[in-house]
Amino acid sequence: MITVSINGATRQLSDAINVAWLIEDLGLTGKRIALERNGEIVPRSLFATQPLADGDKLEVVVAVGGG
Repeated sequence: MITVSINGATRQLSDAINVAWLIEDLGLTGKRIALERNGEIVPRSLFATQPLADGDKLEVVVAVGGG
């Protein structure tokens, strides 16, 4: 198990996960999101290959339309 912080909330996850798995687990698949890992933006093209590690600090922002 690893412990990460997601938008300030601590969460325990299985060891072998990546950003894509996390997005699916959070129910955000298909939504327009931006994800920052330890202060750096993770491009959407790297979600499936970007592993998460113990102590990572993640910020997830969901784009909301409006006008």
